[in-house]
Amino acid sequence: MGEQPIFTSRAHVFQIDPATKKNWVPAGKQALSISYFYDGTRNSYRIISVDGAKVIINSTVTPNMTFTKTSQKFGQWADSRANTVFGLGFSSEQHLTKFAEKFQEVKEAAKLARDRSQEKTETSSNHSRESSHEIPTSPQASSVNGTDDEKATRPAAIETLLKNDNDRIKLVSAQGSTATNKWEQELQSLGENNARLSIALQESTNNVEHWKKQLLECKEEGDRLRQKIVELEGQCADFTEEKERNTRLSRIVKELEADINEKELERLREDVQLIPQLMEQCEDLQKRLQAAENTNKELENKTKSLKSNIEESRHKQGNLKKELTSFLEVLDGKIDELHGFRQGLAKLGMDN
Repeated sequence: MGEQPIFTSRAHVFQIDPATKKNWVPAGKQALSISYFYDGTRNSYRIISVDGAKVIINSTVTPNMTFTKTSQKFGQWADSRANTVFGLGFSSEQHLTKFAEKFQEVKEAAKLARDRSQEKTETSSNHSRESSHEIPTSPQASSVNGTDDEKATRPAAIETLLKNDNDRIKLVSAQGSTATNKWEQELQSLGENNARLSIALQESTNNVEHWKKQLLECKEEGDRLRQKIVELEGQCADFTEEKERNTRLSRIVKELEADINEKELERLREDVQLIPQLMEQCEDLQKRLQAAENTNKELENKTKSLKSNIEESRHKQGNLKKELTSFLEVLDGKIDELHGFRQGLAKLGMDN
């Protein structure tokens, strides 16, 4: 009769990590078809999932199994024969619910099939025991003393009993032949399953070696990343310390600039206060010069006598201009010194 699919769904397949028994290991990169199969010959149910030529799930459903929903889209069950735990991640809660309901239905059907098989086995055993006990008792019944009526009815009863026993023996023999054929078919199916499982086991062994290599590479990469993190943390600590030191230096430079600016402003204020006095002196000299020129025009006759006074006044004016020029040069020098001092502070901050 063979196996027939009775329900199919799609989900991402996972298996529990055999090393930790905690982490899930994906069985494939994409969602796979998960199918319930019914074997009419053996009256059994299996959950099968295949990825190409690779058997991912081959789990026979037994009455002792339990499908557990661990989240809205994830469920799992343990297979003691395969010594693993399978996990399925569905695209929606509705698909998970349908799969869980089908699991419960198949589980109950497997339980019912087991109970029927046990009942048949017990019935066959009882029939065999009854036959073995009743057949020898027939002659003994004929030798028991009794009335004439009893003696007349005993041969018919013995014949009936022997006929029933023969029917039972034939039934047991027929059931034995059927059971033999059934077991031969089951042995053949088991041989085929063992061959498929051997191939799947070999593929699983190869996958385990591949995963071991990847795990070792991941561990080495993790160690390198941890070392890099430690180095980066050290660099971050140095950077933070350098940043704090630069902050302190910047604060000191600002304080010095504030002090220097305040002192320079005071000096400039003092110098600015002198400028009006110098301007007044210049204006006074100009007035005197104008008066002298007017007097020169009016007193042309006294030009010679006043020439010396005019020369003296011009000399004083030249001195005042020189003083003013000298003061401006000194002021420019102070400004250049302040600018050089600022550049020195800025360079000192950059060096630190």
